[in-house]
Amino acid sequence: MRIDGIAKRGHMLVSNYYLRARKETALKIPRGLRLLPPIALGIGVAVWLISTAEPPARIHTAERSVVARLITTEAAPVRTVVRGYGNVRAARSWEAVSEVSGAIVWRHPQLEIGNVILKGTRVLQIDPTAYELAVAQANADLAVLQADIAQLDIDEANTGRLLVLEQDRLKLAETELERVRDLVERGVSSQAALDGQERATLQVRRSVQELQNTLGVVPSRRARLDAQTTRTNTVLARAKRDLEKTDIVAPFDMRIGSVHVERHQFVATGQPLVSADDIGQAEITAQIPISSFRRLLGGDGDLHAFADLSERLAKVSAEIRLVSDPAQTWQGRLVRVESALDPQARSVPAVILVDAPYAGVNPPMRIPLIPNMYVELVLTGPAISTNVTIPDSAVHEGDLVYLRGAEGRLELRKVSVVWRQRGQAILAAGLAPGEEVILDDLVPAIPGMIVIPAEGEE
Repeated sequence: MRIDGIAKRGHMLVSNYYLRARKETALKIPRGLRLLPPIALGIGVAVWLISTAEPPARIHTAERSVVARLITTEAAPVRTVVRGYGNVRAARSWEAVSEVSGAIVWRHPQLEIGNVILKGTRVLQIDPTAYELAVAQANADLAVLQADIAQLDIDEANTGRLLVLEQDRLKLAETELERVRDLVERGVSSQAALDGQERATLQVRRSVQELQNTLGVVPSRRARLDAQTTRTNTVLARAKRDLEKTDIVAPFDMRIGSVHVERHQFVATGQPLVSADDIGQAEITAQIPISSFRRLLGGDGDLHAFADLSERLAKVSAEIRLVSDPAQTWQGRLVRVESALDPQARSVPAVILVDAPYAGVNPPMRIPLIPNMYVELVLTGPAISTNVTIPDSAVHEGDLVYLRGAEGRLELRKVSVVWRQRGQAILAAGLAPGEEVILDDLVPAIPGMIVIPAEGEE
C-alpha cells in the first residue's frame, strides 16, 4: 500500500512537470506561426489529389422524344345524333262508353285485362229487345205512310178522270144554256125553261169546281205524307242505330286495359264499359334541347318557320332501346313536334312513332313495347355539312390540339369546336384533312420535340 502511494505521487509530479514545460514553450512561439504547418499540409494533399485524379467524362446530350398514338384527319359528312329518354304510350286508346241502356247479355270469354282482342271482334252485347221492337214499330209506321201515299195517288188519278168528264158536261150545259137563252129572246121558249137550264149549268160548274178543289189539296196532302215518311225514316234510322250500339266491337287490334262491367249487369247511357290500347302503334315523347333539335333537322333556322317541316322530320331516323335491357331495340320515326316547349327545361317535345311494337314478341327473350316502359331514343339526322371530326379526347383545355408536324415534331394548335357528340368533336376551323393529330395527353407537351408514332400507327 505504501509503495502504491509513492508511485502515484511520482506520476503526478512528472505530469505537472510536462504541463509546465508545454505552457512555457507555447508562451515562447507566436500564435500565427502555429497555424502554418496544418495549412501547408492541406495544400500539399490538395495538389496531390488534383494531379493524380482522372479528367471528367464527356456527356453527349440527345433530343427529347415521345411515343404517341396518331390519327390522320379526314373531312366527312356529319350526321347529328341526339339522345333522349321518355315513357312509352299507345298511339291510340279506346274507351268504350255505353250509348244505349240495357242489361249486358253477352261478354266475350277473352275480355280480360291484358288479353289481346283483334279488330272487328264483338266484346259485349247489350240486350237488344227494346231496340228491335222500336225498329219493327218504325217499319210498320213507314208501311202505313207508304199505303197512304199509294191511296193518294189513286185518288188523284180518279179525281182527274172525273174532272175531265165534268168539264165535258159543263161544256154541253153551257152550250144548251146559250141555245135556250136564244130561244127565249126570240119568244120561242119560256123563261122557266131558261131558269131550269141555268140551274143545271150551275150544278155542273159546282161539280167541276169541287173536283178541282179536291185536286188542289193533293199536293199539301202529299207534302204532309212525305214529311211523316221522313220523320218515320228518321225514327227507323235512330232505332237501327241504337240496335247497332247494343254490340260493342273492337275498332282496332288492341290490348285490354280495364273492364268495368259484368254479364247481366244493367248499364246506363254514358257508363264506361271497356278501356284498351292500340297494339299497332306506340308513341314516345322525348325532350330534345333546341340547339340539338335544329341540327337534327339539318338547319339552324326558326323551328316554327319551316315550310317543309314534315319533310325534314321524315329524314330523321330513330332507334328505341329499352333502358333495363339495351339489347332490345325497335325502329321508329319522328312524326311531329308538340305545340309548346317544356316550361322548365325549355326543350322541344319530339314525338317518335313506332310501328308494330308487338312484332317478333317472344317473352321473355323479347317483350313487346308496352305503355309506361322507360326507353332511350337515339335520333340520327341527315348529313348537314362536311367537317373534320376528331376524338373528343384529342382536344385539350377546350380548344387545343397536339399535332405531329411535317418534320415529325410536336405542334400546338387551337381549333374551333362546333359541338361534341358520341365521343367525337366536330370542328369548324383549325385543322385541314390529312394532318396527324396526337391522341395521347403528353406531359409535358413541349413544342418542337420529336413525336414517334406508336407501333402500328405507320
